[in-house]
Amino acid sequence: MDPRFRVALIAATPNPQQCVYAGMHQDYSEGFVAADRADWPDERKAGEICVKRLLAGERGHYGPLEHAQIVLNVGWFPHSVMQQARTHRVGVSFDVQSMRYTGDRIRRAANGELDLEEVFYLRPVGPYSDRQGKKYLYDEGQRAIDLELCRAAAARYRDLLDAGFAEEHARGILPFDYRQHFVVSFTLRAFLHFLDLRAKLDAQQEIRELCDLMWPHLQQWVPEFADWYEKSRLHKARLAP
Repeated sequence: MDPRFRVALIAATPNPQQCVYAGMHQDYSEGFVAADRADWPDERKAGEICVKRLLAGERGHYGPLEHAQIVLNVGWFPHSVMQQARTHRVGVSFDVQSMRYTGDRIRRAANGELDLEEVFYLRPVGPYSDRQGKKYLYDEGQRAIDLELCRAAAARYRDLLDAGFAEEHARGILPFDYRQHFVVSFTLRAFLHFLDLRAKLDAQQEIRELCDLMWPHLQQWVPEFADWYEKSRLHKARLAP
């Protein structure tokens, strides 16, 4: 995994499993469930009850999971990950560096003030295969050529800006996989659906690595749900809960 890749927690529902429990409980309760809050199960027990009543046995009652929300900051991933992350109906909100207002780092890289690989992503040297199983080797020589192309593109971008070109014009000559930071918010339901789509074993390498970095946040936030998901759905590409 690229050592720059990062996922940090910004905010999360502090009692997410109880929130799911409250939604579920109100579905079949005559009373106003908040009035009985002192009688709710604790966070761990609430998670166990919700898994048993909503999810176990592939019941698939995912609606109450939408009451719990989490916000993550994702850093230094290539643009192709953002392209993939926003594909399909994932029910997720993104705010992403635009490359219209956030291109100063490219100029700094062109001037030697930042490492080129701080702003551009290239895969590590090593063996790879495409989705049809065709194998190939990405070696040091090929990677060096690609790094020089990144260097030339950064210099051209800087020169266009210095000549008065608009950022949205200049960015068109940049390599596709410039790095981007973004903020993303999920409901618990959307988080699990995103993992269904992107943690599957034939997904693009970099977005699987994003899922790997997101996973500990899910485990810490909703441990009973995460335990069920790991045993029942993780890497199995069971889509659209």
